[in-house]
Amino acid sequence: MQFFLQAKLLGIEAFVQAAPSAADCAGRSLYTTLVSEVLPRALLHSAGLAKELVGLSGGGHFLVVLPRESIPQANEFLTAAAGRLQALSAGELRLIWNSTENLGDWSIARKRLFEPLDQMQRAPGYQADVPDTPPPDFTESFFAKAVLAKTAGWDPENPFMVVLDGGVAAWTISPDLAPDTISVASHFARGEETEAPAQPGELAGRARGRKLWGVLRGDVDNFGVRLRRAQSIEEHIQLSVFLKQFFAGELQVVCSMGEFWRKVSILYTGGDDFAVYGAWDALIPLAREVQRLFHKSAEEFLRDLPGPEGKTISMAVALAPEGGASLSTVLKDASRELEAAKSLGKDSISVFGRVVEWKQLAEASELRDNMVRLLDEFGCSPEFLGQLGGFYRDTAANTMLRLNRAKAERFDRPWRFYRRLNRVLEGPVRNREFQKARAGLLGEFIGKNQAHVKLRPSGRVALEWARLMQEAK
Repeated sequence: MQFFLQAKLLGIEAFVQAAPSAADCAGRSLYTTLVSEVLPRALLHSAGLAKELVGLSGGGHFLVVLPRESIPQANEFLTAAAGRLQALSAGELRLIWNSTENLGDWSIARKRLFEPLDQMQRAPGYQADVPDTPPPDFTESFFAKAVLAKTAGWDPENPFMVVLDGGVAAWTISPDLAPDTISVASHFARGEETEAPAQPGELAGRARGRKLWGVLRGDVDNFGVRLRRAQSIEEHIQLSVFLKQFFAGELQVVCSMGEFWRKVSILYTGGDDFAVYGAWDALIPLAREVQRLFHKSAEEFLRDLPGPEGKTISMAVALAPEGGASLSTVLKDASRELEAAKSLGKDSISVFGRVVEWKQLAEASELRDNMVRLLDEFGCSPEFLGQLGGFYRDTAANTMLRLNRAKAERFDRPWRFYRRLNRVLEGPVRNREFQKARAGLLGEFIGKNQAHVKLRPSGRVALEWARLMQEAK
């Protein structure tokens, strides 16, 4: 009789965000990705079973099909692996699993398989013996080695279990979606004088305008709901493989394109999410391109399934402060901003502290181009960007008194607001192209109805975008 065995690796986010350095953060991310790829393959290898019995792997979870007689051996194997993972992560990583017979309708089998896992996830878990001294930061150099490694292997004698270019059994690492390979997106921007991945500060130096770096996080909306609606194990696997192939394949290709390849590095790709870090000016265009490709792919692959679940994606961009911050800290900020985007309205992006729909981000991009054109082509003073920002309440603390004093003017007499904004944009009066560009900016920035002034969120995003592009520090 066949059994389904589903396993999940908990504590990944806490483990990654506790990293003391950028290299360690990236290494921890890639290590947990490879663990969930190698463990199911090593389990089958140790039991002498066919590699084709791996149904799903990667993204912090895996699903395998086992004969009844292999269940005790699988439990023993995973118990040992769980203890090692807790020990090397100082108790942060926790492996849970459950198995059930392949009997009856998939909806029934799925309930037997996943409900106990949900209970385990909510309950305090078994704690392995954690050493008194912190575990070695083995991931400090893991990322640099892993992105160049040809294989990921399994070694039961190695305390970290996953070894690169070696092991008792090994599997090819490749972004290609070929059979019998571990599909991992591993693009990274190289340093100026080394083949190793560039540090975040170095990527910031490659940005246009302000020299900043940041993190882009993305997550498919309500994919768990979509999986729960699957009518069969085959559909469940197909849905999961669709996302894995998208992030391992398409994200790798996009990050390798000319405008991104020297500016961004992939931190990880999961079952339904991803994270990329790099120069700030590359992250927003990258987000737009990934969203475009995902929408196109989901529209094709999921077109026969009712409802929006799993067909949209939300993202967030968090920028590192100029004073410096760790990669794990900025990743945590991006995760918090992503939650804000999902709670305020899915199928959206949080950028510069504003949650906007993808359509609004496209509008912000066009508006930013218009602002930059007024500066570069028509010689408007760069100060006009700061003056435009003064119309928003949250631009600077020293503008609060002026804003409060002008409140009645802004809303009771909107024509004065419009006239004031119009004066900010001084340029060649007789130039028709300039007048057209200025009128377009005014209309898009505050709306076309002068009697009802409303500052648009896309205008705020466009303004911050243009300011960062114009500032060289």
